[in-house]
Amino acid sequence: MALENLTEANFNEKVTSSDIVILDFWAPWCGPCKQFGPIFEKVAQAHPDILFGKVNTEEEQAIAAHFQIQSIPTVIVLRESIALFQQPGLIPEEGLEDIIRQVKALDMDQVRAEIAKQQNAGE
Repeated sequence: MALENLTEANFNEKVTSSDIVILDFWAPWCGPCKQFGPIFEKVAQAHPDILFGKVNTEEEQAIAAHFQIQSIPTVIVLRESIALFQQPGLIPEEGLEDIIRQVKALDMDQVRAEIAKQQNAGE
């Protein structure tokens, strides 16, 4: 899978067909985004089993709005189409690797049960 540019046209198909998805919301004019880009690409090469998606917030405003992106770069991690992590700002390589380890170790049955419990409590 590795690194892909995600657009409104391919977003749902790519995200739903991948177990783990790491999204980088960025813009061409953003200095920290330019610094984070090579880190994101290096980690993507080390994890071919994960979809690393780049979302240009200038061109894909609907996707950015859906995820309520307010600053860039912002990284969002999905597993089984469930958003598990969102953080604005530049994340160092070691930090991104640590996030991946944690996401892979999650028991998704337990995550879904916790989500259901929270939804039932809100009713």
